[in-house]
Amino acid sequence: MGDLPPGVDVTVAAQPALTDAAFSDIEFWVPPFLQAPPTQALSGLPKLRVVQLLTAGVDAWLGRVPVHVTLCNARGVHTAATAEWAVTAILSYLRDFPHFARAQARGEWAHRQTDELAGKHVLVVGAGAIGEAVAGRLEPFEVSLTRVARERRPAVHGVDELPLLLPEADVVVVIVPLTATTTGLVGAAFLAAMKDGALLVNAARGPVVDTAALTAELSSGRLGAALDVTDPEPLPAGHPLWELPNLLLTPHVAGSVRGTLRRAYTLVGDQLRRYATGQPLINVVSGDY
Repeated sequence: MGDLPPGVDVTVAAQPALTDAAFSDIEFWVPPFLQAPPTQALSGLPKLRVVQLLTAGVDAWLGRVPVHVTLCNARGVHTAATAEWAVTAILSYLRDFPHFARAQARGEWAHRQTDELAGKHVLVVGAGAIGEAVAGRLEPFEVSLTRVARERRPAVHGVDELPLLLPEADVVVVIVPLTATTTGLVGAAFLAAMKDGALLVNAARGPVVDTAALTAELSSGRLGAALDVTDPEPLPAGHPLWELPNLLLTPHVAGSVRGTLRRAYTLVGDQLRRYATGQPLINVVSGDY
């Protein structure tokens, strides 16, 4: 976290019982990485002023933080890692690495021809920091790129244009925050608009995709998918998605890399210095994200 201003007292507790008297003086709280919101009310912490998350997503915390407490996310901390995952997932699916990994486990030399990324049209739905990082990493692969955001702006299409854009895309990368508007965004109509053989990549949140609609499309063999997140999550044993050969699935690991906590606590240190010296905080959540 770096050097902190005089008078800042840091207490480390992996799973604090926030109702304990020892925590009654907390002003600035950093929950552990990927921790769900506490069941006890944060209003029981009379001096709490800031909750600094170590995740970019805040959907689980909305409505759980008192109005006088500022909620901040870790925007930027997971950008590179999540963009790496998206590119890796696309290449792994198109070049059929799961097939070769299974063959290796069997000790089988299973030569086959695969698809390729070069020449593909990639649609990035969510043109924020991570979406731009994904696009930037894909550009050297000789693809054509189209960006979509909530609202139209120069070089970026609006989400209302998706019905026209989806049929042209070979790969659709979804990297949007989970909000009331984006929940179920990738539903039956969205998937039906995708061209035959297209690949859906979800690096956002599970509920952004209608699981039943996706399962139906994948079961038909018309589309492929690479998912780091599901709804429900974890994906329960016996779920039909486990058995589909046209699905590449990872267990919500896009941001789980060795450098994550170092970057996260660098942000925490910066935020603590801002808070202690009366400077404006960054990454303040307003509305849904």
